[in-house]
Amino acid sequence: MNKVRVPQHVAIIMDGNGRWAKARRMPRSYGHLNGVKRVDEIVAAAQRMGVKALTLFAFSSENWKRPKAEVSMLMKTLASNLDRKAKELHRLGIRFKVIGRSEGVPDLVLRSLENAQEKTHGNNGMTLNLAFNYGARQEIVDAVRKIASDAKKGKLRVEKIDEKTVSDALYTKDLPDPDLLIRTSGEMRISNFLLWQLSYAEFYFTNKHWPEFTEKEFQKAILDFQGRQRRYGAARSKKG
Repeated sequence: MNKVRVPQHVAIIMDGNGRWAKARRMPRSYGHLNGVKRVDEIVAAAQRMGVKALTLFAFSSENWKRPKAEVSMLMKTLASNLDRKAKELHRLGIRFKVIGRSEGVPDLVLRSLENAQEKTHGNNGMTLNLAFNYGARQEIVDAVRKIASDAKKGKLRVEKIDEKTVSDALYTKDLPDPDLLIRTSGEMRISNFLLWQLSYAEFYFTNKHWPEFTEKEFQKAILDFQGRQRRYGAARSKKG
């Protein structure tokens, strides 16, 4: 693997926990619990490879529509694992951040998310970015509201609004745009995830469900990325 060409920012849609569990005649909760274990492995692998930022799509703003029992289990699992994981992230020098809205999130989960961010705030290693209660369209709406508010207050001239203005108003303002998007479980869509930020990202889709997406599978995705020529709209070079 060429460590010089490791993507600086990798975004992952962690899909397939329920299907993986169903294939084993187990409840969906079994898939989610095994999915949590896989997060630990991939976070550690990404840091070793030199990835600077890793964004994981953990819970979308649409996921509240799932059965109440499943959502409740997910919330409790997240809270209990975050309290444990925050210490490990801090030890490794990883900075933990959350993107998404806080409205409607249970207090127990909010406290865990806030504590993990506070504990790792001063770290300068890889950034682990958790997309929780997140939707890209609502993110863009929030950005538009902020820009409109700044313009109304006279802090911003309308004719000065450009792409950087929008990027700086998004939840990910402190992060570079993703170089690589990975989606597991065979689905080939981005499901309202980082719509603005993924404009020039490379996409990698795999049939592996998230609980079976091992470090080896992650390495395959990185190697596939390294084999591509990123042109950003320019013509292919003669050397390519």
